[in-house]
Amino acid sequence: MKNYALAAAILANQSCSFAVDAFAIPSSSHLTAPRSISCLHSTKDHIEAKRKEWSLDGPSSSLIPEVIEQMETDTEFQELAKKISKIGVDGMTKEERAERRRALEDLGVPNFMKFVVAKDDEENVQDSHIQNNRLYRSHPTILQLNIGLYCNQACTHCHVESSPLRKEETMSANVAARCLELLQNTPTIDTLDLTGGAPELNEQFRFLVKMARQWAIENERKLTIIDRCNLTVLLEPNQEDLVDFLKENQVKVVASLPCYGEDNVDAQRGRGVFQRSIAALHKLNEAGYGSSSSDLELDLVYNPSGAFLPPSQESLEGDYKRELLDNFGIEFNNLITITNMPIKRFADHLAKQGQMKEYMELLVNNYNPQTVGGLMCLNTISVGWDGSLYDCDFNQQLGMGIAGKSSEESSSAKKKKKFSIFDIECLTDLEKYSVLTDNHCFGCTAGSGSSCQGATA
Repeated sequence: MKNYALAAAILANQSCSFAVDAFAIPSSSHLTAPRSISCLHSTKDHIEAKRKEWSLDGPSSSLIPEVIEQMETDTEFQELAKKISKIGVDGMTKEERAERRRALEDLGVPNFMKFVVAKDDEENVQDSHIQNNRLYRSHPTILQLNIGLYCNQACTHCHVESSPLRKEETMSANVAARCLELLQNTPTIDTLDLTGGAPELNEQFRFLVKMARQWAIENERKLTIIDRCNLTVLLEPNQEDLVDFLKENQVKVVASLPCYGEDNVDAQRGRGVFQRSIAALHKLNEAGYGSSSSDLELDLVYNPSGAFLPPSQESLEGDYKRELLDNFGIEFNNLITITNMPIKRFADHLAKQGQMKEYMELLVNNYNPQTVGGLMCLNTISVGWDGSLYDCDFNQQLGMGIAGKSSEESSSAKKKKKFSIFDIECLTDLEKYSVLTDNHCFGCTAGSGSSCQGATA
């Protein structure tokens, strides 16, 4: 076994600086950027012309100072900050859970698992993942690490509430090293999914990528490494070599791009974000990402800007490919659609608009039993920046950790201990514990289903 702990300790002493946010389909009035755009055929000359047109002049400055300034003047952010200061993050979580519960009670809907089991009985559906009204996972194939909440953006619908102010919640070298050990100890894992925040700005990002790729090569193990990228991070100071690093280590990029209209993107993610995102996509394309003739994968992510479900992933992908290629000379592989979960900033938005009941009703009325078998909690283990273990990234943000009886407790003990990566030797050790579900889970079973990998049905 590689001495990952020693390597982590060495890297921890070196000074090296290495999300799902809001998305929207633009209205017809926003299908064009302020610059002149003409829908041309995807010729090589056209692509080069569009990339030149949207290139940034000279090195770009950091977004962070401007984002902090916007946060200081944004009424919603300030109100949210005051509320968190008053009742704490846990208090906010309890409050939004109560809002969802009240909405469901008003609709006469039981808790999530009772609803699922009742629907299965109605339609005579047998799901092997459900036992005694509980949901149980299969062998884990995806290890998802949220390596920190620090980000160079502060998007309005970010379910992890990342921002440049979240400097303390960051993964340590020891936690990163232990995650690599668990990856090595779990033969069923074929994907290492790195998220944040802006994961690239965490000191452990490059360590995790390099060590995981090196180990996979040495052991002839097929491993997909995913970087969930907000795009603008590629243009941050000291990240000039980031695209080359990702390419060298065969990292799949899953990138946030709300839409193909400048006004919509900047309204949701901050001034100047759209142009930086387009420039970043050009950098990725120039490195070979997104091309059908390349093994370097580039996927884009869409989720709605409001209280509605995403459209068909397949049809929307066609629209995105056409618009981005014709208007900006951009190529990518796949589009992923994700439903907005009624938690954190989006839950706060729904509460303020008086739309929580309406949105929960939308999710319940569009429940699709075919999505249950594809739920990401069935094959994904989510790890927080501090090493805590969760069934999914959404449960992580709600503090709903995987729990079981501690080995030190008697068999009759009722208290359950929340597990961390230091409590297990292999990720399959968690298969005997049921998945924690709650009323936010309706977001993953509505319509075509939703997961970090896209639609599930």
